[in-house]
Amino acid sequence: MDYFAHESAAVDAGCTIGAGTKIWHFSHIMPGCTIGERCNIGQNVVVSPEVTLGDNVKVQNNVSIYTGVTCEDDVFLGPSMVFTNVLNPRSAINRRGSYSRTIVRKGASIGANATIVCGHNIGKFAFIGAGAVVTKTIPDYALVVGNPARQVGWMSEFGHRLEFDNNNEAVCLESKAVYILKNNTVRKK
Repeated sequence: MDYFAHESAAVDAGCTIGAGTKIWHFSHIMPGCTIGERCNIGQNVVVSPEVTLGDNVKVQNNVSIYTGVTCEDDVFLGPSMVFTNVLNPRSAINRRGSYSRTIVRKGASIGANATIVCGHNIGKFAFIGAGAVVTKTIPDYALVVGNPARQVGWMSEFGHRLEFDNNNEAVCLESKAVYILKNNTVRKK
């Protein structure tokens, strides 16, 4: 076993877990899911069947990642954030075969207590503020907050807010990388 699982964690047969991953107290890893290398799965986390987590994904306490969700490499899922997988759930109607897909792209961060309504992807290095309710697809590098979530700016790959000049260029305070804003899309220069 190339990963660590706390003795109180339930790791079902039929899942794939990468080397260096740590699974903490009272978490449940269900069959058919794939967890990459060097991930950290916090306390009281559920990873449902067919979920895929890339390498170096950080899942904080009390997060349920339901079938239909894929998180690419370097994603951060804040404490008690929520994914959904059915748009119109009803207790008396079984919709297990019609889960909507949600993809969280490389490097994105989702803040504590945020809700991601299924079928809406999160772009690369996007930053979802704490408590935000995402009801639409979020572009790469976007900073969104509120309920419903609205875009209020752009973020660098290091998690700093970007301030664009008259030439539509911004410099990350930490990495010094230059970003360009064109046609309401951000890219690294």
